[in-house]
Amino acid sequence: MNWDDLRFFLAVAGAGSLSGAGQQLGVNTTTVLRRVASLEDDLGARLFERERTGYRLTAAGEKLVEALEPVDRRLSALPRDFAAAGEGAEGSVRLAAGEVVAAHLLALEFPAFRREHPGLELEIVTDPRLASVGQAPKIGNPLKDVDVALRLARPTQGDMLMRKVGDMAYALYASPAYIAARGQPSQLQDIAGHDLIGFPRSETPLGPIWWFSRAEKSARIALRSSSVSARAAAAREGLGLAALPCIMGDIESGLVRVFGPDVLGSLELWLMARNDLAQLAHVRAVMEFVVDAVRRHKARLEGREYEVRELPPKQRPNH
Repeated sequence: MNWDDLRFFLAVAGAGSLSGAGQQLGVNTTTVLRRVASLEDDLGARLFERERTGYRLTAAGEKLVEALEPVDRRLSALPRDFAAAGEGAEGSVRLAAGEVVAAHLLALEFPAFRREHPGLELEIVTDPRLASVGQAPKIGNPLKDVDVALRLARPTQGDMLMRKVGDMAYALYASPAYIAARGQPSQLQDIAGHDLIGFPRSETPLGPIWWFSRAEKSARIALRSSSVSARAAAAREGLGLAALPCIMGDIESGLVRVFGPDVLGSLELWLMARNDLAQLAHVRAVMEFVVDAVRRHKARLEGREYEVRELPPKQRPNH
């Protein structure tokens, strides 16, 4: 057996396609296909079902992933483990967080953290695959490429330290121009006939995503996007009603609240770290930084510091 073929197998299992695996490994799809076929020949087993939507693991493929994941996890962690040895409270830490949390919460606390830990290099990774809504990915440990992660749902697997640190509330927003033209809904039934800026169909139905799945049955979908920035921009342009985190939507001057988090709900914020790395001083310092930052901005996260902004009155002609 060519052991390097296992690396190609894991890439296809994680990406679900030859092209995705090729991009990850920096090779063309023909090379990926050849290496996977070689591994299947060596094992005498079919590892994938080739479907129209991509590559799905067979029972044999699932068994191989289960055997390889602990090895892959340890090998991928070796560079960080060696770099961390003897660094004390300094060093480099990679933290995965969502775009909104990173920009509207953590960034506000960076200056104080920098003053307290001038020798600690903090790298924020906003890859949605590492900090997305829903369960931790089945293929590939969610902490494979980072030291600490802040996810929007409780992890369901993996050997890791995890702690719920807060809730991120969502509300429904629209531009004043949209409200003036289409009217402001006061209850769920009033959503009928409105335009919605929604989530991708593939998102896990939790909190505001579940609410939207009900609301869109009687409304029109103007746009779907996994990018919260894209949804906010579309709402500012008057495209429709959008569900946004309160910590972001409440400070947008071009948006007003339609429904609050009491209607749309929240998503849980879970802090994750590898059990062994959590014992290191510099990793622990970053974990404490995240916990303290979330605590200080708890009211904003939960949408409790919202300021009611009235729509500007219509201009009356002078007589």
